[in-house]
Amino acid sequence: MRRDGSRFPLFVQRIPADVRPQAVGLELAIPLGDGFVFVTLSEGTQAVRFSLRTTEPSEVKTRQALAAAYMETVWAALRNDAPVLLTHRQATALAGELYRVWADSESRAHSVAMIHTPGVGWAPDTEGHDEQEAYWAAVMEMWERVGGDGEAKKLEKPLGPIVDRLLLTKGIRRVDSESRALLLTAFWMALRDAFASRQRNAGGDYSLDPKAARFPEWQAPADAPKEKPKRGASKNSLTGLVEDWWKEAKRAGRKQSTYESYRNSMARLVTFLKHDTASRVTPEDIARFKDYRVQSGVSPKTVKDSDLAGMKTVFGWAVVNRRLPSNPAEGITIKVGKSRKLRSKGFYDSEAIAILKHAREFVPGREAPKLAAAKRWIPWLCAFTGGRVGEMIQIRKEEDGEQPPLGQVSHLLPLRRFRPGSSMRSRRRSQSATACSTGRHR
Repeated sequence: MRRDGSRFPLFVQRIPADVRPQAVGLELAIPLGDGFVFVTLSEGTQAVRFSLRTTEPSEVKTRQALAAAYMETVWAALRNDAPVLLTHRQATALAGELYRVWADSESRAHSVAMIHTPGVGWAPDTEGHDEQEAYWAAVMEMWERVGGDGEAKKLEKPLGPIVDRLLLTKGIRRVDSESRALLLTAFWMALRDAFASRQRNAGGDYSLDPKAARFPEWQAPADAPKEKPKRGASKNSLTGLVEDWWKEAKRAGRKQSTYESYRNSMARLVTFLKHDTASRVTPEDIARFKDYRVQSGVSPKTVKDSDLAGMKTVFGWAVVNRRLPSNPAEGITIKVGKSRKLRSKGFYDSEAIAILKHAREFVPGREAPKLAAAKRWIPWLCAFTGGRVGEMIQIRKEEDGEQPPLGQVSHLLPLRRFRPGSSMRSRRRSQSATACSTGRHR
């Protein structure tokens, strides 16, 4: 939906009447781009409503689809409000999903991280994960307060909301008290190990993380309303093919996000065909599914790069492993037009001035000192060097040489040439070309 006075479209979805009583007071962490938007449902809330924070048509559709899928999971969880019993293995698997985000400074996985503000407490991290070094002191403070054993009753306040939000993504509203204690303890151990891993990285050690291998894969409990395997599903079902492909693909280094994309595409195909039998799928079925997706408002690029690519890969794997006689998605494609450029890649001078002026005049509040320093200096370092935010955050002090003061290099790079998202190498080529054309020397 559109609203007056804003160029960003809104996501709006009414709360189903049958789950409204259970939804009151619920805080949702809805995936949005690389982060989350947090929405609390009050008694008077009639619909979930928030800005999609983009005007790019294809990105709008992607964000809307992800948010809608998440909301369906939440409504299903509220309809099955009976406590779910989790095993220790399942609790550890859920903790592993957060560990992989907390431990990796470059990860942008869809999970729920948290930050600590001295004097305020722990809260969800809506800005990303690149600045978590700034919270090490706060983590040490929390360790001293909670204690090395991580007793569940002490962990409920800092970690309880994160447990609840992650359970909702699995279609689980509540767990029994014993499972709750298992989850809190598992999350606490994951947090402790993750920040130890980040501290090891800060010291220059990026060797293989031995702790990451201790987390098993998530397997939904029988009581979970979502992700419950269908009765009679075999290894040659469509959903079974994806799972078996992933067992092999993850050993080859494929990303978790790729698996989730392929799994979601296959789930949509199952819903469209109204059956889960791989041998019954024909090329005509794939072509009809492609047309259906496009007519539903999904961009052709998403259909090609996500749906068709995932099905071709999984069906191709099934053919190679003698699970199917042929690949029904082979040869089926869709023409994708070039996206219309709405503006230049670089910042306008007014935008660059506004960013750097805001950074220069930034007044620290109650945030950690390292975070305050990052807000003050990172934009300027990016402007002077052409580096990305993540690259600047990870720079570490070296003892074998002195660097010139910041003021001595401010004349080197033309700010208006910086392009967000482009590589440092391409930016340097652009800067060199500019210097040559204007007679300036670096």
